[in-house]
Amino acid sequence: MSQQALSDAQFGVAVLDWYDRHGRKDLPWQQGITPYRVWVSEIMLQQTQVSTVLTYFDRFMAALPTVEALASAAEDEVLHLWTGLGYYSRARNLHKTAKLIVADHAGEFPQDVEQLAELPGIGRSTAGAIASLSMGLRAPILDGNVKRVLARYAALEGYPGEPKVARQLWDVAERLTPQTRVNHYTQAMMDLGATLCTRSKPSCLLCPLKTGCRAHLLGRETEYPTPKPRKTLPRKRTLMPLLANHEGAILLYRRPPTGLWGGLWSLPELDDLTALDPLAARHALQLQQRRELPTLTHTFSHFQLSIEPWLIRVKSEVGAVAEPDWLWYNLATPPRLGLAAPVKTLLKRAAAELNAGEMS
Repeated sequence: MSQQALSDAQFGVAVLDWYDRHGRKDLPWQQGITPYRVWVSEIMLQQTQVSTVLTYFDRFMAALPTVEALASAAEDEVLHLWTGLGYYSRARNLHKTAKLIVADHAGEFPQDVEQLAELPGIGRSTAGAIASLSMGLRAPILDGNVKRVLARYAALEGYPGEPKVARQLWDVAERLTPQTRVNHYTQAMMDLGATLCTRSKPSCLLCPLKTGCRAHLLGRETEYPTPKPRKTLPRKRTLMPLLANHEGAILLYRRPPTGLWGGLWSLPELDDLTALDPLAARHALQLQQRRELPTLTHTFSHFQLSIEPWLIRVKSEVGAVAEPDWLWYNLATPPRLGLAAPVKTLLKRAAAELNAGEMS
């Protein structure tokens, strides 16, 4: 095996040659490229695999095809279109940024990486992707896939989340980004990380960079990048009552705009069943049959939540729930709202129980 390192220029040539032969060119956001389409796809692809994003992207674009449409949409509509993708702060920032682009930039994305990076939820790497993929500007990127390619290529020690290591990776990314065809180069680097330079079992023999990759020459490919130090996730529990009226609707409330599941509609959260009576009194409800449903565990990035759901029949007075940010969610004809993923799952369970006549 040759141990001759690639020059910076050879690196770019190898990446672009590989892109011409093997790069992905048929993804939805690669068709009719605009800064808006690239931006939405990049935000969706944060923490989410391409296979998952495909359906969401098409649905989102069908409903909100332009930045003006997104800016004028109700937050509930945006969160509804995002339901299931997780990390909902991404959707809220998407909405905020669309409004800023329309209000402050006449609906046009700034053609400047630093200005783009200042917008809510974008940051340096996403700004670079928007600028290079849709505007042809020379701008390095450093998403998770590219970090892995460059950390292996340079055999860079340390966890990329550490500021010192991140700076070193940015230096490498800046040095290796070519002056021309930056849109194809950017796409190729993301594709290399997604298809060949994968986290486990990388396909090094097919990689165009193998002759210059230090990790490969050392036979230590999977040791880079250094993984994030593992921590035991703390566990929390909550009881979630699914209060069902005789029309089969479930009582939901809108969570505060910031924090966990911010702005989404959710089920009440109680410490235990003794807290049911005050909740029922608050909404003028008479508690009737109740049934415990199987526990649901949901894992967040920083803790695990154990949800104990109870399906409870209630009798409500007409118009009793008049408080803002509370509503009866009709299971048969559900409104377009943003729902947390576990809440969506629990609503489906409740609908199955009620339709089966288990609690008639």
